[in-house]
Amino acid sequence: MIKIAIYGKGGIGKSTTASNLSMALSEMGYKVMQVGCDPKADSTGALCGGKKITTVLDAIREKGNNVTLEDIVTIGDGNVICIEAGGPTPGVGCAGRGIITAFEKMEALGAFETYQPDIVIYDVLGDVVCGGFAMPIRNGYARNVFVVTSGEKMAIYAAGNIAIAVDNFKARGYARLRGVLLNCRNVEDELEKVQKFADDIDSKVISVIPRDPSVQQAEALGKTVVAAFPESAQAAVYREMAAKILQECEE
Repeated sequence: MIKIAIYGKGGIGKSTTASNLSMALSEMGYKVMQVGCDPKADSTGALCGGKKITTVLDAIREKGNNVTLEDIVTIGDGNVICIEAGGPTPGVGCAGRGIITAFEKMEALGAFETYQPDIVIYDVLGDVVCGGFAMPIRNGYARNVFVVTSGEKMAIYAAGNIAIAVDNFKARGYARLRGVLLNCRNVEDELEKVQKFADDIDSKVISVIPRDPSVQQAEALGKTVVAAFPESAQAAVYREMAAKILQECEE
């Protein structure tokens, strides 16, 4: 099983990137599971017709110890297995702790043993890499980490924090930063800025994803670009990104 974590600043496009990655890998014949690790629980929307699915924490609040896998798993486009960790009631509790609780429940219910995915993709909020949000890399859930960033200052700053967090756990053999995914915002000298950042953290730019209206058009349809516009140039970018990510993980 290949285990991948996609980190990035909130709003940087990591969920769009993760969902198109999942869809592209599914097209390649892999059984893919995508786990959203953001309290907003919107990671898998583009795989599920634009709808928010029941989160693990919502199911726990409703059913307590009677939660089943069927309560927390939705099969999306491309037969991608979709799970959203969810978050605490607004104003009450810790989002990071919520992710830990969700992961513990997934493990207790035997989600991986039951569905046996070839590839698991964790879509993780990276503004604050606290204990909960570091769960995918801290406890060995994800061995391969990719960071989504643009050339914007705060996006690169957040990506730098993520790189530091991964490096802290690298010595324990948990995870490794495999590369940077540039999701373009058409910032001046964007590629040069992100390339310099990648060099500074001893990493590399794996993929450059251009800014394209097809992304918003696909989201309006509740789909990924790969599913909605399979013949588009943007879909080809995501497929190429998927192939490169897979190559990095296999190496």
